[in-house]
This record gives sequence, C-alpha cells and structure tokens, in this order.
Amino acid sequence: MKKSSPTKKYTHIKMTEKELSLQAILDKTVDGKKIFGTSFALKKNDFSWTGSSGNLKTEESYFIASTTKLFTTALILQLRSAGKINLEDKISIYLDPSIINGLHLYKGMEYSNEITIRNLLAHTSGLPDYFQGKGTHGKSLEDEIKKGHDQFWTFDQAMERTKAMKTHFIPGAKNKAHYSDANFQLLGKIIEVLTETSYSARCDEFILKPLNLQNTYVYQDPADKTPKALYYQAEVLNIPKAMCSFGPDGGIVSTSSDMLIFVEAFFRGRLFPKEYIDELQEWNRIFFPMKSGVGIHLFKVPWLFNPTGAVPYFIGHSGLSGALAYYSPQKDLFVAGTVNQVAYPDISFRTMIKLTQIVTSA
Repeated sequence: MKKSSPTKKYTHIKMTEKELSLQAILDKTVDGKKIFGTSFALKKNDFSWTGSSGNLKTEESYFIASTTKLFTTALILQLRSAGKINLEDKISIYLDPSIINGLHLYKGMEYSNEITIRNLLAHTSGLPDYFQGKGTHGKSLEDEIKKGHDQFWTFDQAMERTKAMKTHFIPGAKNKAHYSDANFQLLGKIIEVLTETSYSARCDEFILKPLNLQNTYVYQDPADKTPKALYYQAEVLNIPKAMCSFGPDGGIVSTSSDMLIFVEAFFRGRLFPKEYIDELQEWNRIFFPMKSGVGIHLFKVPWLFNPTGAVPYFIGHSGLSGALAYYSPQKDLFVAGTVNQVAYPDISFRTMIKLTQIVTSA
C-alpha cells in the first residue's frame, strides 16, 4: 500500500510540529498488512489532539470491546456511592438462586455463595471465562468467532457455559486472579436488578448523557452498520451478532474523542468519588505485562525493556479489538484509541507508547 507523505497529506491544515509527529506515528502504524486503520486521541494539560489514518476517520465509531468494562465499573461505583451496594457484598444477595447455584464448584466444594462484587470487579472470583475458555466441545467462543462463525448468546447461555467449565481457585484466593468475561456479565445483571432498568439505559442516563457522549452507545442491533467493521489478520471480521451479545463485558461502540472524555471523567472523579481510584489499585498478575486491579488494569512495561523508566505506567482498560483507554498518573496524560485489529491488539499499546513519548517530550 502506497502512502503519501504526512507533510503533503496535511498541508491544508495548520499543524504544529508535535501534531505532525503524532500523525506520522499513526500513518506509519497503518501498513495495509496488519493494521488497516487507526484512531487515537490524547490530552495532557491544555494540549489535546485527535487523529486517524488508513480506513478509519477521526470521528468514526468503532467497537471498544472489553474497554467497556470501565463503563460497568463506573456504574457499580456509582451504586456504591449512592449507598445501594458494597463491594464486599455477596452476589447471592442480588442474584436469583438459579444463577448462583452451581456457578462455582472447586474440588468438590461449592463456593458460589462466597463470591463478592469485589471478586467480580478484580477477576478474583476464580470463575472461568465463558468467551475465551474452552467449552465442552474443546473450542472457545473466541475461536469460533475468529473463524467467522458469528452467533448470538444470552446472559443465561453465558452462565451455562461458565458452569460447564472448571473453576480456577477459591474466590478471593491470595495473589490470584483469572480474567473472566463472566465476571462482568454478572456485574451487568446486578446493575439491572438493582436499578430495575437495562444496562444500556443505565449507561445512557448516568454516563453518556451527563458527559455528552453523543457517539457512544451499547451495540444492540446487528443491522447497525455505524461502527467500523473489525479486522482479524487481513480479513474483515463481520460479527454483529456476537457484538450484540457482549453487553456489560464488551458491547460498547464509541469514538476516540468520546473515549478521551470518558477516561478523563473516570479518573478525575466526575462519575464517582475520586477517592475510590486509590482503592481500585490493588494489583494481581493476570497476563503479562498486565495486572488486574478492581475494575481497572495496570499496563507497565517491564524494567528489562524500560530500564530508564522513560515509559510511564498506565491504568485503565483495553479490548481484544485493539481498543484502549488509559491514564498515566505520572505524566497526567489521557489516551484513547484503537488499531481495530483482533489478531494484533498489542500494536495498540506500542502506538500508545510512541504517541505518549511525543506528547511528554520536552
């Protein structure tokens, strides 16, 4: 794929040297082999920037996948702030026995009634992942979807898959975490039970409207062609049925500029009391180089690859789609974006680091 020079391409727009450097990073990221489109937005102090390249337009919406979990976390923390819920509450207080019974069996003992809301947020429940875990037939939903087998599933079906898989440890086991989309399916159901409304309606009333996120919504209509189609390797991955099914664990559509507003509001305390943020930063290893906190993740480049500490650590969340939304407390910088590629989501982190280095350089 032949690409024009960033300088030539953007001569009709007055761009600073820093903005040209940021745009050049996005242009270079789009190679026509692994990445076909990218969109990012950053903010540090009074400097903010939004850019895109390839087949993604700057204000074009895309699937944020598991970055959705930040929205679910925010809704839970809002309910906590309103005194309607405590993180140490057992989920059996809120959910029907038909959901709870048989949910967590470990070494012949049932621990379903011991799971807390904190366990779900922090991925310390020990529950398997209904999406990435292998089902009874030896394949995961993720495997099927990547091969183009698009399909719907309900909350009940997600729970059935979860109950059919082996659990990993007792809820709250010390220094243990296992990433599971089932945790956030359960949190979504708790939100609906407590508020007597849908997850989508709760998001709309308590996050999207207050922040004026006009291009953000929970994806529910498989005929909706608004968000950019995902890629898996070199092929378009058209999976609207699956994207309708994720809901509270990965079903939101947004833009980079909307996500930048959201992630700043999340960490600035505009959605729930800011003092909660410190409580969320209890880290357990989950998958290298990521650590899981309580509803958020920590991304920190290992010392071996970052001996000078030039790359700061980030807190926030990312998704399998190549989308992410993070905050750097060290640099007081917010970043959100996507490379829209299921096969190589790590490229999104590499892009984030490069963009951050430009923005934070002297």
